Amino acid sequence: MTIEATRDVIPFRQAVLAWFLISLQTFGGPAGQIAVMQRTLVEEKRWIGQQRFNHALNYCMLLPGPEAQQLAIYVGWLLNGTRGGLVAGTLFVLPGMVALLLLSVVYILWQDTTVVTALFAGIAPAVLAIVAQAVIRVAKRSLTHPLFVALAVAAFVALALFGVPFPVVVAVAGLAGWLMHRLAPHVFKRSNGHGGDGGPAPLIPDDALHHARPSWRSAGRILAIGLVVWWVPVAAVALFLGTDSVFTTQGLFFSGTALVTFGGAYAVLAFVAQRAVEVYGWLTPGEMVRGLALAETTPGPLIMVVQFVAFLGAYRDPGALTPWAGALLGALLTTWVTFVPCFLFIFLGAPHVEKLRHNAAISAALTGITASVVGVIANLAVYFAQHTLFGRTFTWAWGPFDTQVPDLGTLNLVAVVITVAALVMTFMLKWPMLRILGICALLGIGTVLLPW
Repeated sequence: MTIEATRDVIPFRQAVLAWFLISLQTFGGPAGQIAVMQRTLVEEKRWIGQQRFNHALNYCMLLPGPEAQQLAIYVGWLLNGTRGGLVAGTLFVLPGMVALLLLSVVYILWQDTTVVTALFAGIAPAVLAIVAQAVIRVAKRSLTHPLFVALAVAAFVALALFGVPFPVVVAVAGLAGWLMHRLAPHVFKRSNGHGGDGGPAPLIPDDALHHARPSWRSAGRILAIGLVVWWVPVAAVALFLGTDSVFTTQGLFFSGTALVTFGGAYAVLAFVAQRAVEVYGWLTPGEMVRGLALAETTPGPLIMVVQFVAFLGAYRDPGALTPWAGALLGALLTTWVTFVPCFLFIFLGAPHVEKLRHNAAISAALTGITASVVGVIANLAVYFAQHTLFGRTFTWAWGPFDTQVPDLGTLNLVAVVITVAALVMTFMLKWPMLRILGICALLGIGTVLLPW
């Protein structure tokens, strides 16, 4: 079966509405975002099969940039072609961009906002429950053999205890999957169809291939258009505001970071913080931490924190512009050069990846990567739990071990109570995510407004 590249798998208006609703729920970093798309697209709407979803995710995990947004672009492209990918990817970041822009304004105007801080304190435990749910969901569907379980555990241990770089974990997982295919091919035998969960067949079955034919001519056209769209705004600010302006510096710097964000935002944020604080002086170390907290509690990719960094840097050095105009331009330009490359990577690579769908060796390697993703998400869950439930962590090193350990004396009892409530609402009551986020936000605000 093939998916025609010239027609919509689903009505375009219906797809736009679905992606808009998904965009409002993209809290919790990549784990929560992938969980939202899986629940909506795979389980509820049945637009795409689980294995097809995993295949797209595996490719996105190999790319620099936010894998969840790239997954949205990929699935949008499968459903509605190029315009579907553009809409899905744009809507995925739009709510987070607007929310963080407004919060940046609030930060500049007040900086000490107790109610807003309490709001985020309530949302963070809800996000923790969402991430925990994502770990369980992905594990149930990906760890179909004890060897895959071992691979997930090994990935978690490598990241959490040994500090192995994320690209190394992914590469080793892919190699392990390929070796398992050579030595134990029975591990990869799966039932046909759509997962055997008793639901109706998805519109894009697991064995479907996209009809688009990859070619050098098509790739050249996509590359040329993508590079022009990516770099014209940077060239414009350099021409009109000067090559030594903060805007040109931000455009070049964040274009570079967009190419090295393998392993998600955490892998590159240390570098961004060091350069933004110590080299360019756009903000202080404490402000970098606060910006990260804002990005963690708004929808969209965590790498959106670079918008906050650029906003503050341009506000304080606007050149010929007013501070507010400079801040807006810096934030929008940085967001542009951070996310435009994601569209380019998907539109260039997806047609080629589709042709490899039934290549057994490559599919096995990608399956190995899928198993390791469970360990990666579990590691993110632990990281998020430490920074949600405890006020401080410290590095514990012994021989080859190097990990972050929470300071037990800084346990936040309010966060613990809200987290337990969020877990009950998620796993026992099975309430919708937006309802859980809203209730937890009210609980957070209540901690500062109610008398104690």
